[in-house]
Amino acid sequence: MVGERVRVQKAIARSGLMSRRAAEEAITAGRVRVNGKQVVLGDRVDVDEDSLTIDGIPTPVDPRLETHLLYKPEGVISTADDPHGRPTVVDLVDSETRLYPVGRLDADSEGLILVSNDGELTNRVTHPSFGITKTYLAMVAGVPAAPTLRRITEGVDLEDGPASARSVRLVDSHGDRALVELVMGEGRNREVRRMLEHIGHPVTRLVRTAIGPITDPELAPGESRLVTAAEIRSLLVSGTGS
Repeated sequence: MVGERVRVQKAIARSGLMSRRAAEEAITAGRVRVNGKQVVLGDRVDVDEDSLTIDGIPTPVDPRLETHLLYKPEGVISTADDPHGRPTVVDLVDSETRLYPVGRLDADSEGLILVSNDGELTNRVTHPSFGITKTYLAMVAGVPAAPTLRRITEGVDLEDGPASARSVRLVDSHGDRALVELVMGEGRNREVRRMLEHIGHPVTRLVRTAIGPITDPELAPGESRLVTAAEIRSLLVSGTGS
C-alpha cells in the first residue's frame, strides 16, 4: 500500500536529523538514495514503504517510528508482555504507540535498553553481524589481576561455546570487590555474568551503560526519553559491520 509521498528533503528535515537546507545539500552532493537509487532535488519518498539512506546509512523518515532510551531497573522484564504479570520495560515508557524492547537485558541486571517500533533499527542493534557494541559495568567479588582479565578478551570456553569481550578494564577496587568495565560485541544469555564467573569473579551487580555510542548518565532507574535522529544515525554508523 502506498503511503504518504513527500519531497525527500522535507522527509529528512522532518525526521529531525538535519535542516531542510542541509538535506538539500546532501541530495545535491549525491549522498542520498531511496531504495538504492540516487535521488535529485524534487524527488519524493514514500515514508511508509521506501528505504532512504544517507551515505549508505539507513535514515528513518517514517513519522510513526518511535524509539526510547530507558534505564531498566533490576527486576523488570525485557519483554512487551509478561504472562506472570511482572513489570516490563514497555510498561515504563510513556507512549501511546505499540513498542517492543530492542534486544534484552536480564531481569537481575539494570541499565540502558532501547524500546522501539522500528524493525530495521531493532535488527541492526540486535544482530551480531552489524557489530553494535554494548558497554557494561560489573561489580564483582574479589579483585581480578590483569592477566585474569585478559583471559576475557582472549576468549573463554562456556557451555554454549567460546565467548570474549571486545575490551575489558579494571575501573576501581575496594577491599574484596572490584568494578570492571566490559565492551561486548554480542549478547548471549547472561554472557557477561558467565564469563566473569568463569574466571573466578562472580558478578554482584551488572549495569549496561551504553548501546553503541548512545549513553545517558542522567537517566535514573525507571526513567526514559526519546532518542534523537542524530543519536539513531550515530548508532547505525557505529554498526556498519566488519
